[in-house]
Amino acid sequence: MEKQTYRFSSGISVYSMTVMALMTAVTCILAPMSVPIGPIPVSLTNLVLCFSIILLGKKKATISFFIYLLIGCVGVPVFSGFTGGVGRLVGPTGGYLIGFLFLTWIGGIFAEKYTGKPLWYAVGMVLGTICLYAFGTIWYLILMKTDLWSALTVCVFPFLIFDAVKILLACTLGETIRRRLKY
Repeated sequence: MEKQTYRFSSGISVYSMTVMALMTAVTCILAPMSVPIGPIPVSLTNLVLCFSIILLGKKKATISFFIYLLIGCVGVPVFSGFTGGVGRLVGPTGGYLIGFLFLTWIGGIFAEKYTGKPLWYAVGMVLGTICLYAFGTIWYLILMKTDLWSALTVCVFPFLIFDAVKILLACTLGETIRRRLKY
């Protein structure tokens, strides 16, 4: 029996929309779970995004995360610490929420270009994470009116090991999950 793929006028298949919705839902569930280690908490947001990058590629992973952002901005408590609202987007951690878009896009470029090559996924995710750190740190630096070293000790250094583990985990398991979900 021949398998049919249904597509919307946008060119996105029902299957892709379903996986996008699933990853948005997983982000909404796991991102609020965070460990407050200072003004910037450790969360599972980037772990979910790393999996999204591998499963969806740049455009769909970015759209999935953007939908999550919209859900949080309307007040649903899906941001770290079970918070929501536009205030989180313009607050000290808002740069990271915006910076995650860079992570999905840059990581997605590598995931699409080097499908099936987890080492290249990691390269893309590391580059995306560097952009995420840069955007989030600059945002924090400006809002909190602090010096660069202080911002780095709050915004980057505590997260390096955690984020490396998340990238490693996603690159190790993501390809297997992607292959099993492919239709």
